[in-house]
Amino acid sequence: MTAIIHNSGQTLCHDRHGRPLPCRGSGQDGEFRPGRPWPAPRFELSADGAVALDRLTGLHWSADADPAGFPLSRAEAGNLAAEWRAEARHGFDDWRLPDRRELLSLVDFGSATPSLPPSHPFRNAVPNWYWSATEAAIQPGYFWYVQFLGGRMFFGRADEYHLVWPVRGRSESLPNPGPVAGTGRAWPEPRFEVLPGGEAVLDRLTNLIWARDADPRGALPWPLALALPHAANERVLAGRVNWRLPTILELESLVDATRHTPALPAAHPFVNVRDTYWSATNSALDPSWAMCLYLHKGGIGVGHKPTAGFHAWVVSGK
Repeated sequence: MTAIIHNSGQTLCHDRHGRPLPCRGSGQDGEFRPGRPWPAPRFELSADGAVALDRLTGLHWSADADPAGFPLSRAEAGNLAAEWRAEARHGFDDWRLPDRRELLSLVDFGSATPSLPPSHPFRNAVPNWYWSATEAAIQPGYFWYVQFLGGRMFFGRADEYHLVWPVRGRSESLPNPGPVAGTGRAWPEPRFEVLPGGEAVLDRLTNLIWARDADPRGALPWPLALALPHAANERVLAGRVNWRLPTILELESLVDATRHTPALPAAHPFVNVRDTYWSATNSALDPSWAMCLYLHKGGIGVGHKPTAGFHAWVVSGK
């Protein structure tokens, strides 16, 4: 089974000023809604209400999203997970901190404060930063965390204080955040295949097809980035006419969290790789901004839509 990027949860579209507009013809995440659809209901609580199964990823999460009750250092967060394992908390002895991609999988990019699906069953879900288990390759000794106030992902020192959300189990769909063994789906070898003609690359992990040229036009404001796939479709790039701007989850799927500058697999075949990229996903917190990938670091942030500070990289389904 190939790992499949799931839907971001975004259904609405907005213009450069953050005003609502019809999704049809917008080129935005909310128009195409690509990725694995969410099951309904997405979450299933255990009989005692202590553990929530995410039926999209197969992971089991503490139903209390802030079981410590206060922020912890990275070491303290790891100790809490270790205590849960030792005690077989809620009947399980495999509790751990989630990796960065597992934590990101909970984010609903159509929601803010917190950035979770509206029907989620979690208690004490705080719109704040949560620790992951993944170290930042660009800054050893720092670790990735995800903010459930809009879905940003960045890294911080191990002695900072953030929240902890234990998880258990394995996902058959979420890829590992790097080529090393983990609790997600292993990467194929080789991961990338340059398609005939040399203009497109198949990611054999996600089944997405990417333009080999990762920066055909230079830095653009968001509206022009959304329009860029039209040019690729008009000239039938690599024989395809369904190019679009990727969602933030599709962009993040390219990241190799064991590398930086860029945070791409060592043997990637792409050319003209840049540091920053627009996604087709609006910021749910402030839709005059859009979600962006900082590829030199591997982080997720936001960019002001009128600003030509990010690049565009088009994607297509297989």
